[in-house]
Amino acid sequence: MIVQAVLPLVVEHGAAVTTAQIARAAGIGEGTIFRAFKDKDELLDACVAEALKPDSALAVIAEIPLDQPLADRLTEAAEALSAHLERMGALMGALHSSGRLKRGEFKQGRRGESFRAMRESLADLFTDEDALRLPADKLAAIFLSLLLARRRDDQGGLATAELIDVFLHGAVAA
Repeated sequence: MIVQAVLPLVVEHGAAVTTAQIARAAGIGEGTIFRAFKDKDELLDACVAEALKPDSALAVIAEIPLDQPLADRLTEAAEALSAHLERMGALMGALHSSGRLKRGEFKQGRRGESFRAMRESLADLFTDEDALRLPADKLAAIFLSLLLARRRDDQGGLATAELIDVFLHGAVAA
């Protein structure tokens, strides 16, 4: 409960968020924070761990009907993952800009587990094995890479439908 209340504050204030702000947002006394966490750093680490968990996006992907066209499945998945990546990026960016995180600090470990879970979830959407040019797990990895590259390269002008069309049909018009 404390971590969920703190996440928006960390996005707004970074590591400069105060325990008084945290307590107000969580509706608890400041002392309660330190009964749950040994210090503010441990609480911020818990926020990072929570932000890296793609659970809500994976739940949305798991509910995507597999009888709809692949392009529609990928669109729904892309929207869910993009929302997750945006929330994660906002938190990590705030902590980085406030000096709490160093560049590349979370490249491995929990972040790797998160991306692995996303790839596995995406792979489940590729049900047309006989129509696929590559195995589902490779296609899922490529698709996730495209989503990540779009976020990093500030290609916000590239619509999800365009990304999926090029992914599914290539760059050359037939």
